Formats: sequence, structure tokens, C-alpha cells
Amino acid sequence: MAKTKAKEMLKKLKVKFKDGMYDIKLEKKLLGPGKKKKEILVYWLNVKKEVFKDFVKELCNIQFPMLSVVSGRDYGEEIELIYHFYVNGGARFEEEGIYVSVFLPKKNPVLPTITDIIPGALITEMEKQEMFGINIEGIPNENFFLSKNHPKGDYPWRRDHWDNNQEK
Repeated sequence: MAKTKAKEMLKKLKVKFKDGMYDIKLEKKLLGPGKKKKEILVYWLNVKKEVFKDFVKELCNIQFPMLSVVSGRDYGEEIELIYHFYVNGGARFEEEGIYVSVFLPKKNPVLPTITDIIPGALITEMEKQEMFGINIEGIPNENFFLSKNHPKGDYPWRRDHWDNNQEK
């Protein structure tokens, strides 16, 4: 399968997802040792949770990406999950990043899993589920990282966890 540049992939995705995909930003990163640094491109974008899974399916249809990790941030009322995808891998410094953010309301943080599309997402999605208290639909909801007797409703990567524990 021929490689498609991330910029071209995003053009195709923007046509299909119109208002479901927004705030696309380009970042140029320098990687490598000393004077041998090479530039890679990373595209940051937001996707509405209602189209998130379909977006990932379509991304995979264009060119199957490597999922590096899912990271997250607690903004108080919302939790952001960032799926770090890379395309055009195989040769060092030829990959391009596509970092897909999805915002979930903290009062009802629910998102479908992508493990039926990218099975390797399981561990990183389980981690975000445990640490942020997100319901990732379609994966086990049991402690894998935290102890079995960790208090229910206490999520270590949420701001309120730290606010509550600082008062003690």
C-alpha cells in the first residue's frame, strides 16, 4: 500500500467529517542527536466524541497508523484524551504524527473503545479508564494498574484527587 502524507490524509478526513473535526494545527519537531536532528511533522486536531470511532476507522482505511499511546488532561469540567497516531513509519524520521484529541464531560465521561479496530489500544485505554475514571465502552472495567482495594471513585490523574488529598 502506498504511503499517504498526513496532510493529504487530513484533507480527506476533513471532507468526510466536516464539523466533527476542528482546530487542526501543525507542529514541527526536531528529533535525533546533536547536529543530526531531523524534522518531523505532527498534526494536532480535535474530533467530536460523536464521530471519534468513525474517524479512527476512516483513518485506518486510508493508511493504518501506529498508535503510540493515549494521554490525557483534566481541565476541571472536561477530560481530554489525546490519541497519538503515527503514519508513514518504517524508516527513521519519515513518520508523521496525527494527535487526535477528544473532550469528554467529567460528569459523564464515556467513549467507545477502538480495540476492535486497533487491538493494541487496550492497555493504554485501560490505563486512562482507571486513572481518569472514564468509561471506555467495550473493554474490561477492572483494576489493572491500581490495587484491587483502591477506593472506588478515586482517580489518581484527576485534579479533584489531588485537591482532596492535599487537604488531608
